[in-house]
Amino acid sequence: MLICAILVVIFLLAIPGNIIVGWVICANWRSMNPSDVYLVHLTIADTLLALTLPFWAAAVIHGWIFGDFMCKFLNLTIEANFYTSIIFLACISIDRYFVIVHAAETHRDHKRICSWFVCASVWALGWALALPALFNDAFKPNSDSNRIICSERYDLGQAALWRLVTRGFRHILGFLLPLVVMVTCYSIIITRLLRTRGFQKHRAMQVIVAVVIAFLLCWTPHHLTLIVDTLMRFDVVPGDCAARKSVNTALNITHSLALFHSCINPILYAFVGVKFRKNLRLLVQRKLRMQERMSGSRFSRSTSQTSGSNGALL
Repeated sequence: MLICAILVVIFLLAIPGNIIVGWVICANWRSMNPSDVYLVHLTIADTLLALTLPFWAAAVIHGWIFGDFMCKFLNLTIEANFYTSIIFLACISIDRYFVIVHAAETHRDHKRICSWFVCASVWALGWALALPALFNDAFKPNSDSNRIICSERYDLGQAALWRLVTRGFRHILGFLLPLVVMVTCYSIIITRLLRTRGFQKHRAMQVIVAVVIAFLLCWTPHHLTLIVDTLMRFDVVPGDCAARKSVNTALNITHSLALFHSCINPILYAFVGVKFRKNLRLLVQRKLRMQERMSGSRFSRSTSQTSGSNGALL
């Protein structure tokens, strides 16, 4: 029940947060830079990821009741968006590196076109890397159980090898490589900012440090637990029934913690930004003015219609 509650909370936080970020950025699409483009796609990936959470929350209580197709499709979706969201984080760090360190002066439209090409490539790569999720099936773990689960089931033989390969891709391309890119880029950025003067550099450093720490806190426990689980499956690390059960519980908890990263992204990349808050305030004020004009025009039309009808009666 705790995991179910966590999934519901993540869903309720991630959906509005990412939608607001996407709305504010897209409303100013003429001034979008590559980081903004990557951020929009990051919000799409996190939103798609969050949309799968109600299904998993229901499965915690009732077991898997959505059939084999939805088992494969939702696992494919969540796995693809795990990859794409992390790769987009790396793309943002690379773009900030070039902007701050190298002060790249490229034509804005050309940079935007290149960034959209990069986004298309990231989506293609993410969904390609997620294809092993099709090995998930809806089945009963044993003949005595009435509860159906949605989990990995390799039917091609050499299941251990398939699991090792897929998890290797997940660790390397879904964690270690993006982490190396982020730490390298942000370390160089911080070094450059320390050489500059001004108050803004301290704020920029705080955001950068928060990004890296949030990434590590959310993802490191899950990947470490996955590594322990893999080592136990290959008998590299001995483990009895109780130990395996503990690892399975830890996998569920750390997986929920990794999902929580989709809630943090809007805060780290947008809500702490002065530019974002200014644009959000302007959009809200513009929306309120439009509503006031519309309500005023309706009132004036209704008044004129009432006056006209009274004149006709007279």
